[in-house]
Amino acid sequence: MRRTVGVVAASTATALVVAGCGGGGPQSDGDERVTGGAIVLGVLNDQSGAYSELSGRNSVTAVELAIADFRARYGDQVVTTDITVRSADHQNKPDVANSKAQEMYDRQGVDLILDVPTSSAALRVADVAKEKQKLYFNISAATTDLTGKSCNKYTFHYAYDTYMLANGTGRTTTEQVGRNWYILYPNYAFGQDMEKSFSAAIAEAGGQVVGKDGAPFPNTSGDFSTYLLKAPTLDPKPDVLGTMQAGAELVNVVKQYNEFKLRDKGVGLAVGLMFITDIHSLTPAALADTTYTDAWYWNFDQQNREFADRFQQETGTRPSFAHAANYSAATQYLEAVQAAGTDDADTIVEELEGKEVNDVFLRNGKIRAADHRVIHDAYLAQVKPQSEVTEEWDYVRILDTIPAEEAFRAPSPDCTL
Repeated sequence: MRRTVGVVAASTATALVVAGCGGGGPQSDGDERVTGGAIVLGVLNDQSGAYSELSGRNSVTAVELAIADFRARYGDQVVTTDITVRSADHQNKPDVANSKAQEMYDRQGVDLILDVPTSSAALRVADVAKEKQKLYFNISAATTDLTGKSCNKYTFHYAYDTYMLANGTGRTTTEQVGRNWYILYPNYAFGQDMEKSFSAAIAEAGGQVVGKDGAPFPNTSGDFSTYLLKAPTLDPKPDVLGTMQAGAELVNVVKQYNEFKLRDKGVGLAVGLMFITDIHSLTPAALADTTYTDAWYWNFDQQNREFADRFQQETGTRPSFAHAANYSAATQYLEAVQAAGTDDADTIVEELEGKEVNDVFLRNGKIRAADHRVIHDAYLAQVKPQSEVTEEWDYVRILDTIPAEEAFRAPSPDCTL
């Protein structure tokens, strides 16, 4: 049943509750057991593994900042100040993500699950959201299946996807660096989707994939030498090594790429997915002049920088695009609840569909009603040489803005909401 959220005094403190497992909590989202107008946001992600730096516990902080700003924006007129955050580590395992999502919705009263990197885990959470008829904003997974064959009414894909990445990096690198590619990808849903999307973009730009390999995920050894040593022996020899790894695994691939001096052997480097935290770990020297597609950059303009300064005060680090997108997604959900006066999931879906948004993350943003793909401007970025870095974390120059309507694919015929 629908639960209308009542206005309460603005002096009520926002609570932050971090729970990795177990426990009850406020019941919410239309449940007749709700009292006091509680809203519960859940952040489900990798807090201990390959993707913990690019998102992880700092995404909880980003959501907490969104809550604080929401309360401050509406003051005495805020729909509710009883807003809590629950978080859990899914360990990049689909089964764990499935059980944690069910626990969040059923036992912790979560109204909205956010983040969920690792595409295989993200798809399992989408199934849970559909079954429970609860809202889910995916931020950190890239598979286009979330707005394709696995789309559903309650799932929104917020920040980026493999089509966006390939459309920018695959096309541009083929045109400007070399036609022949060797693709190395993590062998699970994300990597498989990346390989497919990049291969299509490369072919469309007049290039070809001369070899490809799927590496185990997670690669617990951190050793990619077999694949990297293979690349220059292929016939024809690739002009470009396209690595589709992300987070800590990307760091290992790039370190070994440089160790084996593949650039000196005529094999350039293209990175399918990169976050500012990856560049910080590797240093710009290891990635100088590498071009990639970015969903957001902390020093793009003054609005982004002001958010990044606040974020750094709280966390000690600059935000990745995943952190900024989690802030934005939490904000847009709360704004929809404020406008609707309820957290009823079906009502919030109606409030969000077709909405046009400009905020700290979304530029020329729109929440498409057809498939719940959130489109927005994307950016062709290039890592600066170390000699041009004048401020820590300001490692990138933006070469071009890719308009929202061009950055993302058209709605898929496979999607039926």
